[in-house]
Amino acid sequence: GELALSGRLRSIRGALAMAVSCAHSGRAFVLPSDSAAQAALLEHTDIYAADSLTAVAAHLNRITPLSVVQMTEPELDLSAMADLSEVKGQYSARRALEVTAAGGHNLLMLGPPGTGKSMLAQRLPSILPPLTLDERLSVASIRSLLMQGSAEVLPQARPFQMPHHSASAVALVGGGSDPRPGAISLAHCGVLFLDELPEFDRKVLEALREPLESGEIHISRASRNAVFPARFQLVAAMNPCPCGYFGHASRPCRCSMETIQRYRDKISGPLLDRIDLIIEVPQLSEQDLTSDKRPESSAQVRERVLQAHERQLQRQGKSNAALNVDELDSVAAISADAAQYLSKLMNDLNLSARSYHRLLRVARTCADLHSDAVVQPSHIVEAIQFRRAWSNQLQLGHKSWY
Repeated sequence: GELALSGRLRSIRGALAMAVSCAHSGRAFVLPSDSAAQAALLEHTDIYAADSLTAVAAHLNRITPLSVVQMTEPELDLSAMADLSEVKGQYSARRALEVTAAGGHNLLMLGPPGTGKSMLAQRLPSILPPLTLDERLSVASIRSLLMQGSAEVLPQARPFQMPHHSASAVALVGGGSDPRPGAISLAHCGVLFLDELPEFDRKVLEALREPLESGEIHISRASRNAVFPARFQLVAAMNPCPCGYFGHASRPCRCSMETIQRYRDKISGPLLDRIDLIIEVPQLSEQDLTSDKRPESSAQVRERVLQAHERQLQRQGKSNAALNVDELDSVAAISADAAQYLSKLMNDLNLSARSYHRLLRVARTCADLHSDAVVQPSHIVEAIQFRRAWSNQLQLGHKSWY
């Protein structure tokens, strides 16, 4: 703790992170009262809370023992989350969101203003699988690095970070003279939602490429180096053009093709290549908007997601999006018809090896959602439809969806 001139102990940041790092030593910890509630989230470790240095001395001399702080364990309250039943229509986008949640994939939504892109993204946490104990400790440890010892409980819901497009690289990936985690680390084990994607500075977006591959971010400063975990799902949304109405059914677009191309070129090919699903979120029809039919709730969709996620854990111990090439070849059983169809697609669309494996990962998730042990041609068809929005709407010869 931090010792005041009065002898009282002041709270510190990072109490849980330090306790996790030292838990293997088998020692107990004495912390300021405000910080102890944080560190008590660590199981099988005795955490004592003290208000002053005098209280610590009395405890060590066996005069007045300090009390052990108990861990609090709340239940996940799904009713407090935004629900998918509030999103009318957009059935293809809802299905893409379900595939994203089930397989841990990255998603880009493309569509005009007011079609529900942000609404869909904000409801993704309500259908994601629950955090494991290790994930919850990791998420809570990162949060503790930015807190001054406020009482905390182990998080039940996966994190959801939505930085503004004016955010700097330090705010997004972390940094500072005393390195602290950024939005991507706060989104660890959860979702990083980037709305208005092309409005972000290109250098800021390029900083995402390494953590999307490695799941961590390395920050080097003159005084010290730091490594923060950053394994997150990237969900992004953007308009099809600067005015927002390219391809709209009723509103004309004011942008030239060159302007649209420059707008989309703000997103580099390597970053786009790390996104598994690129879908179009079109304008809602009047029939869908005024319909009294209630869409599926998050609870209904989440049940299918949990079943698919459990199949992945039993089969390979991780989500489909986390599979490397060797693991994918061994676990993604594919039928002869599906393999033949995929081979034809590779030739017709000139798919790269990375595109092939990315497509196969999404198809494997589609098969898991259908409870199929083997990837079928229908799963390949569904997976490839989640990649066509970029070229289908823009229709520029040199801009490829794969």
